[in-house]
Amino acid sequence: MGNIFRFPNPVNELAARSVAGGVVILTALTLASSLAFGSGWLWLSVPLAFGFVARVASGPKFSPLGQFATRVVAPRLGPSRPTAGPPKRFAQAIGASLSVAAVLAHFAFGTDWFAQLCLGAILVAAILEAGFGICLGCVIFGRLMKAGLVPAQTCAACADISLSRVPAA
Repeated sequence: MGNIFRFPNPVNELAARSVAGGVVILTALTLASSLAFGSGWLWLSVPLAFGFVARVASGPKFSPLGQFATRVVAPRLGPSRPTAGPPKRFAQAIGASLSVAAVLAHFAFGTDWFAQLCLGAILVAAILEAGFGICLGCVIFGRLMKAGLVPAQTCAACADISLSRVPAA
């Protein structure tokens, strides 16, 4: 049972960026539709939230988008580029928090503007990850480690800067 809810470490950066690309598409569709055609389209935040929660729980195992990214898209982009898993899980947890907040804002509280604000934040972060390889959740995770709020043993690869991947020229 414990193996079912295990997050992969390391994570293929190409798969993570592919998932972010899918998040960009779904979030942009949800946000644009809700702004153009009414808040009824905010129901699309439900599958978005499900995907984030599933990826936090077990990586790509229960996420349709995660499965598509790891099995179909990433292998076609080139060889795997391993990166530390704990910061990616933290980033997914931020996405889960924002997307669940959007669902609750719309369905429980009727504050569609707040749901759209949460979706906008997700969209910005996903564009940075998918398009530029900048993971805001990973940046926050690193700062929390430096501040001593996340123990070094949580991510040995993060704590040892000598293990950092050197960007390709």
